[in-house]
Amino acid sequence: MEIITQKVENLPVYIFNTRAEMGVKAAEDAAKIINETIAKNGVANVVFAAAPSQNDLLENLLKQDIDWTKVRGFHQDEYIGIDASEPAGFGTWLRRAIFDKVPFMELHYLLCSADEAEAKCAEYTELLKKYPIDLIFLGIGENGHLAFNDPAVADFNDPKMVKIVELDDVCRQQQVNDGCFPTLNDVPKQAMSLTMSFIMSVPNAICVVPTDRKANAVYGATRGEVTTACPASILRQHKNAGLYLDKAAASKIL
Repeated sequence: MEIITQKVENLPVYIFNTRAEMGVKAAEDAAKIINETIAKNGVANVVFAAAPSQNDLLENLLKQDIDWTKVRGFHQDEYIGIDASEPAGFGTWLRRAIFDKVPFMELHYLLCSADEAEAKCAEYTELLKKYPIDLIFLGIGENGHLAFNDPAVADFNDPKMVKIVELDDVCRQQQVNDGCFPTLNDVPKQAMSLTMSFIMSVPNAICVVPTDRKANAVYGATRGEVTTACPASILRQHKNAGLYLDKAAASKIL
């Protein structure tokens, strides 16, 4: 496996020939963090990302030697008001990809009706305080977002841990591009999301970003200024994050 390594401020950037190789290495590194945390604390609290960009990571994570009965699973964002059985819902996506495939200790879903969103954010905040997160998986959106922190709503000093956000059209169109919804009009306009300040507080972060559709965002995240215009740029200041790319996503930084 050939790996090109760069370092951008605090952030190591790993570039692979294929997204399959990217997924293998990210999964191996994630398993090491999870297993070391279990050995130290008896349990690992992990936040998962729901998007097609995560497929290679999660497929390989399932092949790792992890005692899933000692892992609490969380997810980082969800559309407001989406039905629990809706295929495009992030909780549903994660059930298909990993949550239903291994015996987690606990699973905590960020899902509710539209009129319960504020209460759900508060409830999830209390869960995150009760079970401090050890590792968060991330992707980078076409607009540079992390979770659902689009440029217009991203706040590097957000006082909240979980909040309601308005989704911008670039973000919503990405959901169509990813095959999650048939048209832009079908994509919800609001969501609940972990905030930027919370993401940065998690001690370990693994961010996987394949495909050429993300090349501009990767360039902004690694070569532009650290700014909410490209929220992912703040990862360069994270204490222990890693950015895993295939060559297509890295095409503008090679």
